[in-house]
Amino acid sequence: MTVRDPTALWFHSPRPHPTARLRLFCCAHAGAAGHVFHAWPAGLPPDIEVCAVQLPGRAFRLAEPAYTAVAPLVAALDAAAAPLLDRPFAVFGHSMGALVAFEWTRALRRRGGPQPERLCLSAFRGPHLPDPASPLHPLADDAFVTALQQRHGVLDDALADPELRALMLPVLRADFTVLETYAHAREPALDLPLHAFAGSDDRGVPPRDVAAWALHAGRGFSLDVLPGGHFFLHTARADLLARLSRLLSAPRAQEHP
Repeated sequence: MTVRDPTALWFHSPRPHPTARLRLFCCAHAGAAGHVFHAWPAGLPPDIEVCAVQLPGRAFRLAEPAYTAVAPLVAALDAAAAPLLDRPFAVFGHSMGALVAFEWTRALRRRGGPQPERLCLSAFRGPHLPDPASPLHPLADDAFVTALQQRHGVLDDALADPELRALMLPVLRADFTVLETYAHAREPALDLPLHAFAGSDDRGVPPRDVAAWALHAGRGFSLDVLPGGHFFLHTARADLLARLSRLLSAPRAQEHP
């Protein structure tokens, strides 16, 4: 039996760039695979390599069980990433991906590993804030899907197809278990620039909740509010990538605590 390289399992680069100035690790929202970042290299500076995180339970990792808690997920991600931390990097996460990106960055700091040049967090409330909504992951399938659509305006039409829905629901339920069982532990603010993005019409995560990330930024904080709801990652992609391009091209030395 062939054992696959864990780094190749966990990370996919839509446009490999071995001599890139910067690697941008991208963590997707609940239920999504790394392919949501497939078109990103075309909208970013050519010296940036996009490395999409591919979690178990989706795409070519469909046969693997999805994680249901953030700590083991981050530990496995961190171990797999080690060979890719040989050059400057930044981390972006959207919704659940923002929580994964944040906790991975804190895990790197705890073990004395390298820190990202920048941490970019999108469509997720400050992690110290309590979740104001009732948990979804214990609900029966129909109620779970209805609540997802009402709360976050889920865009994926695949949930209407019985066969595709049967494939997607276990992953979505596992991801919401990660989110809804998360317990924030207080640590010092991160000694790096932190940039947050919010959707102007996001019903579940309004900009004021995204602004609470400022508490965790020890080296400068900014908030950009983009047009759209929770999935402005897709609907306002060009605007988001333009803002990310400016951030990732600016010298870090220009920023101050």
